[in-house]
Amino acid sequence: MKLIIVSGLSGSGKTIALNTLEDLGYYCVDNLPVSLLQSFSQEIRNNPGNITKAAVGVDVRNLSHQFEHFNETLDTLAANGMEYEVLFLRCDQNVLLKRYSETRRKHPLSDNQTPLADAITHERSLLEPIANKADLTIDSSNTNVHQLRDLIQERMGNKSGSMSLLFESFGYKRGIPTDADFVFDVRCLPNPHWDTSLRPHTGQEQPVIDFLESQPAVNAMYEQIRNFLVNWIPAYEKDGRNYLTVAIGCTGGKHRSVYLTEKLYRHFSSQLSNVVLRHRELS
Repeated sequence: MKLIIVSGLSGSGKTIALNTLEDLGYYCVDNLPVSLLQSFSQEIRNNPGNITKAAVGVDVRNLSHQFEHFNETLDTLAANGMEYEVLFLRCDQNVLLKRYSETRRKHPLSDNQTPLADAITHERSLLEPIANKADLTIDSSNTNVHQLRDLIQERMGNKSGSMSLLFESFGYKRGIPTDADFVFDVRCLPNPHWDTSLRPHTGQEQPVIDFLESQPAVNAMYEQIRNFLVNWIPAYEKDGRNYLTVAIGCTGGKHRSVYLTEKLYRHFSSQLSNVVLRHRELS
């Protein structure tokens, strides 16, 4: 039996996550009080029926004082033999403000005396015990509904007992992915952007590939990042990590980072069974 605990900021995509997990065959329950997690896990273990995996949503609609006991609840689950993972969704403050403005929905912690921005800040504080225990954190700031659904499917839908490894390219002009475990800055490498014939292409296209492969610094950067990961990925797997995110960033997230991310993905996907590729700016 596998239990996924889904939490995160209101407006960050928890409902999308639960719906996606339901499509993947999980038995899903939304807004389960933390105090009932143990009872729920015992119920599905004692009466499994067709339920082999389940997911529960935990958020600020809970009684807030229960979050203080979240770590104790997880310890109890583990002591009773329940295999679980915590998925936490976060999002940039300005993006959340925009989403609430567009949908005109009410934040669960806002009222006549509590502005939306203050409600979001308070929510972050309340959910910190859950965020700190997350096995997988996904930042939905730069994803739409379809991209978030695809990302969750890729990271959680193909689990085969091995660690899920995500290679993600990004552009520094839109910020560093906050859910990355490793971030490699490749802005020091020769930039195809300054060649007007290469500028329209991406790091997935042959003209840019040929240019970057001709640069000794690019090849050296790739080999050193690859060797670092080859040496240390087994250590993270041995430590029990289920997810690892490697982010490669250049200025715009179109050329250098895309090329190196593709190359790293090809290398590791030929050796590992659960490797995911994402180009944040191209998507």
